[in-house]
Amino acid sequence: MNVRMPRSRLRSVATTLAVALTLTLAAAAGCDSRKEPDLPSVQQKLRESHIYGQSTLRIGVANKEPLMGDLRNGQYVGFDVEIGRYIAASLGYQGEQRLEFVSVATENRIPALQGGTVDLVVSSFSMTEEREKLVSFAGPYFVTTQEVLVPVRLKDKIRTIEDLRDPAYKVCTSGGSTSEAELEKHQVRTFVVLDVGDCVDGIRAGRYDVVSSDETILAGFMSIYPREFEVVDMPFGTSELLGIGVPIGDPALRDLVAYFLQKSYLLGRNGEASPWQIAYNSTLGPWMRVEKRQPQPLNVPDLVDFDDKTPTS
Repeated sequence: MNVRMPRSRLRSVATTLAVALTLTLAAAAGCDSRKEPDLPSVQQKLRESHIYGQSTLRIGVANKEPLMGDLRNGQYVGFDVEIGRYIAASLGYQGEQRLEFVSVATENRIPALQGGTVDLVVSSFSMTEEREKLVSFAGPYFVTTQEVLVPVRLKDKIRTIEDLRDPAYKVCTSGGSTSEAELEKHQVRTFVVLDVGDCVDGIRAGRYDVVSSDETILAGFMSIYPREFEVVDMPFGTSELLGIGVPIGDPALRDLVAYFLQKSYLLGRNGEASPWQIAYNSTLGPWMRVEKRQPQPLNVPDLVDFDDKTPTS
């Protein structure tokens, strides 16, 4: 015997099935929309950067900044140099034959990046809004302050910014530095030279009386002349964030450098021996009056790392 289902019941069943199918499709679509996109890899970023296929990486460093970037017996040494080595190795440029350090003076750092003389600059390079219009930065990898270095004969006479304004004292600093701009802001007359080392030589020769620069740079000269000078704290303003300079037209390389700085930072935060801490302990650390830790870099991309660190053409 055939049993017919009422039309109203048929419509109800059909509606229920349609609603169930719609909900199922919506749920599936929702799952797809929540699916995480594939992250770019380090290798992909390398292919996008201007260093892809280069046999050698060129890093601009100082050559007269003890503990930071110094040229001794034909070899570059210092904290910045070791940070440069770490970044180079992370990018696949391991070994001295694949890495070239290039001497850059303070005022030549930006032109060196703009002109393609170097691929990166690791040289006490403060990250500022004005500079970021001309070059890109990855970092910070160090936080420092501006201070002054005075000969011991003047340690009781030069203690404040007001003392620096005294025309009896000749204040020296390096051209193109944030220290030069800060001294000008405080209406301190300065003698501008190429490098801080020239200021220190000038003080020892009697041409200048005081030099102002980052505490990291001044610590280097204290390590050489511990009995001749004293570092004086002065309230110059905000802290200086040191970053690694990158050509402004190469965001892929900037992202890579930031990514590898972050890897070091995370190792240190987890209590492991990070490349940053090893570099600091072996160079700058013993001469700093306050112990430092690696700061967290800004604007770090999410990337998938790779095991084979040799760039291919």
